[in-house]
Amino acid sequence: MTARTAVAISSAVAALATVGCLNFYEIPVETPIHAKLDSSPFQRVLVAGFLSGGSKSIDPNTETARLLRSQLRTKSQMRVIDADAISLVDEVDKRNGTAPPPSDEPRIMTEKDLESYESIFTDAAFWKKLGEEYQGPLIVTGSVLFTEVSKQGMVSRPVSSVDQYGRPTVNEVRNFSSMKGFALAPKFVFIDGRTGAVLYSESFHEEALYQESQTTPALSSYFELMDKLLPGFLNTLSSQKIRGTRILLK
Repeated sequence: MTARTAVAISSAVAALATVGCLNFYEIPVETPIHAKLDSSPFQRVLVAGFLSGGSKSIDPNTETARLLRSQLRTKSQMRVIDADAISLVDEVDKRNGTAPPPSDEPRIMTEKDLESYESIFTDAAFWKKLGEEYQGPLIVTGSVLFTEVSKQGMVSRPVSSVDQYGRPTVNEVRNFSSMKGFALAPKFVFIDGRTGAVLYSESFHEEALYQESQTTPALSSYFELMDKLLPGFLNTLSSQKIRGTRILLK
């Protein structure tokens, strides 16, 4: 609902109340959103590690595993297993006999690079063996790309001024602007540690852009973007409630 629509509705309600001597009441309401995955068969959850790449400014594998464990400890009924994050990129490279890159550049830079690595998610034997080490938990894995982005174009911004009669006005001014920032594209894969089978997967994408002159640490932007994605991740495992209000006439 836009602000203009909300004002119109409020005005209409006020008019009805005045003309017809009606009373109106604002009451809180909650809309449930059911979990996407039934996690009730599991008492334990293992955040195993991720295929990661993009920017070398941070380690998306370690940071994502650490953050998700912290969230699950406070917002999940399952016991979170403490374990080091597995480097799935190294695991696949070892299988393929691929030599490490000559520099510290990430092996995976784009979504196209991910394609040759993603087959590990359907390797049921690998995940079942890992699950046996931790008594058959729900395994959380996937991929995380954290990349630097830049964009150029016309940007609108409000500019305040005073007209010839001394009245304040606000006008939209369009200027050419260069923006830079980061994009975060995680794919969360949930695997049954008892069988190694994939139960559910979901992909997300978020961007944070800043003025070209603004210096924003990569890690700060990563957490800013993850804050936007975490509700979707958590809703996979547990039901959520959206709170709002409704107006009743009496």
